[in-house]
Amino acid sequence: MLTRILIANRGEIAVRIIRACREMGITSIAVYSEADRDCLHTHLANESLCIGPGPAAESYLNIPSIIAAAEVTDAQAIHPGYGFLSESAKFAGICRECNIRFIGPSATAITLSGDKSACRQAVRAAGTPILPGSDGTVEDPKRAFEIAKEVGYPVLVKAAAGGGGKGMRLVKNETDLRKALDVATNEAQAAFGNGGVYLEKYIEGARHVEFQVLADEYGDMVVLGERECTIQRRHQKLIEETPCSVLTPELREEMARAALHAARAVEYTNAGTVEFLLGPDGAFYFIELNARIQVEHPVTEEVTGIDLVREQIRIARGEPLGYDGVAPRGAAIEARIYAENPDRNFAPSPGRIGRCHLPGGPGVRVDTHIYAGYEVPRYYDALLAKVVARGRDRDEAIARLSGALSEFETEGVDTTARFCARLIRSERFRRGDLGPDLVGEHLAESQ
Repeated sequence: MLTRILIANRGEIAVRIIRACREMGITSIAVYSEADRDCLHTHLANESLCIGPGPAAESYLNIPSIIAAAEVTDAQAIHPGYGFLSESAKFAGICRECNIRFIGPSATAITLSGDKSACRQAVRAAGTPILPGSDGTVEDPKRAFEIAKEVGYPVLVKAAAGGGGKGMRLVKNETDLRKALDVATNEAQAAFGNGGVYLEKYIEGARHVEFQVLADEYGDMVVLGERECTIQRRHQKLIEETPCSVLTPELREEMARAALHAARAVEYTNAGTVEFLLGPDGAFYFIELNARIQVEHPVTEEVTGIDLVREQIRIARGEPLGYDGVAPRGAAIEARIYAENPDRNFAPSPGRIGRCHLPGGPGVRVDTHIYAGYEVPRYYDALLAKVVARGRDRDEAIARLSGALSEFETEGVDTTARFCARLIRSERFRRGDLGPDLVGEHLAESQ
């Protein structure tokens, strides 16, 4: 039994995990940087302790400090949340060596899923379709030019490690390829300590559709439906929803089956997400497997009634899934609220929040760590909150989310709330005509 869990993260996801622990009768232990001393998660946890200065490299990414905190507080397990060390095979391995349960997949599965290039090859061998591109990382620019010519422009240069849009460049012609290779390589090296990049065919007008997977330690695995994540800015998701409005029952079943094959190919356990690109012609292609809980997990929870964080802890305790499948009901949409100014190309907007009003009402959920007087630090991702709306159908979910976003207020800090509200109210969004260009289209209209 796990009775004491340390949360190696911050902000809204740390708050989310603390609440799951509370419901399960588990003692939660928060860690925080000096910049996060007054963050909500430090007040809600049963215990909390400081692990270093503000910069993430000296606190939330400092493995020795986190392990020491776990040992000092007698934590039996560590939940990494998302980001930071959540997809670090090294961290998962050290936890195991220290007899601390890592709430997530094995270090081996993290290693394989984290190497995007190697993971592509593993899932292809399992029969899951992948995008045309390089067979592995590309070190010779000459070979990169050859591959791009073979698959046809446009192509994506992508970091083999990491994610979040870092180390990724869209290349539309041969002239831009060499510069993109240099920029993506340098960015990947700085962000992930691994400058390896690979090439992938870019599908014009493709949708980003991912499937939530849960797998226990006894070989049982289940897919809990899909999430549409096409609306992004700078290759990072902004609005997510379920179900995907263009999937037929047959295509949904085919993609879910492919997601299971991909997860089994890396011997996955715990919660994970298999991501696909869905082309306008109905063809779909594997792009990556995220070995952690996703930011957008609440939309799946809202239509299935399953607490994914609770399931993560149950699986880590060695409990079986206990069910074969789930039939999602209704629709749910999530808007990510960042401390950013959309009118300035989503420039960061750190600072102190004055008046703070969070929305509510039937079918509305807000996951956040902010409050009036909270100082938004400059060191971390700018995510302030996730506003989620559930409805009997997509139209009702949109209406509820639209109203909730209009209520969201953070005096003193710019956010993406109003921009998201305008976007989901647009005729194009309402009719389900989603594409990667939709954010840019609305930015242009607001200029």
